[in-house]
Amino acid sequence: MIRIAHQAGERIKDARRAQDYSQSYKGGDELVTDVDVAVDQLIADELEANFPGEARLTEELSPDRSQLEREGPLWVVDPIDGTVNFAYDHVHVAVSIAWAVDGELELGVVHSPFMDETFSAVRGQGAWCNGQAIRCSQADSLARSLVATGFPYGRDKREPLVRRLSHVLGACRDIRRNGSAALDLCHVACARLDAYYESVSPWDFAAGLLIAREAGARTGHLYTCPDNLPVDLYGENLLVSAPDIHRELGELLRHADEGGRLRH
Repeated sequence: MIRIAHQAGERIKDARRAQDYSQSYKGGDELVTDVDVAVDQLIADELEANFPGEARLTEELSPDRSQLEREGPLWVVDPIDGTVNFAYDHVHVAVSIAWAVDGELELGVVHSPFMDETFSAVRGQGAWCNGQAIRCSQADSLARSLVATGFPYGRDKREPLVRRLSHVLGACRDIRRNGSAALDLCHVACARLDAYYESVSPWDFAAGLLIAREAGARTGHLYTCPDNLPVDLYGENLLVSAPDIHRELGELLRHADEGGRLRH
């Protein structure tokens, strides 16, 4: 998985150097480039060559979420997490590859090509950055914690999230919005962030969630997950943080939602 992620990262760096890629929109407001599709195909070809016949859930080529309800192995892939960052020459861009079996995350790799960092984890065996073991923050006070989040592309969906942001900003050290869920989770894992919350798609968070969990972070959701979907691959209302601030931050976010439309 690490080799494949590095290969994908090289393709991404080559595309940025050449500046010869096209841009379009899907769903009306979500940016996608032909590099996203090409890297998704590269990863798909490598996975099929090495793990033939195993199911894949990927952002561009295989986005059918009904795959989440199937038993057996499932690859969950985001070829470029942070496409807008990629298009604007920011460094927070990642290749995210996770492997789950019967809905439970087993392996995760997140490669940051422009920061030359590769995060990885194996269930029950810990987490690493460039081969060195990592641990999450030991923050015990939300007031002194650095918290990350993100926002959907649809502007009409942002208003209730601003209410959450206002509550958290008034209670923590500061907020970061880096534009890559996969890297935000890895930065919780290595203590560059104390917490992260957001609602995202499975390919955005799957690998990073396992990496954060294996680094000692507490992972969970603000509300109960649907019975028909595996908890490890359900991306609504994620909350991942240093263990000692998880409960306080969760209560604050739920309080912000009271009277809103975010409960599900």
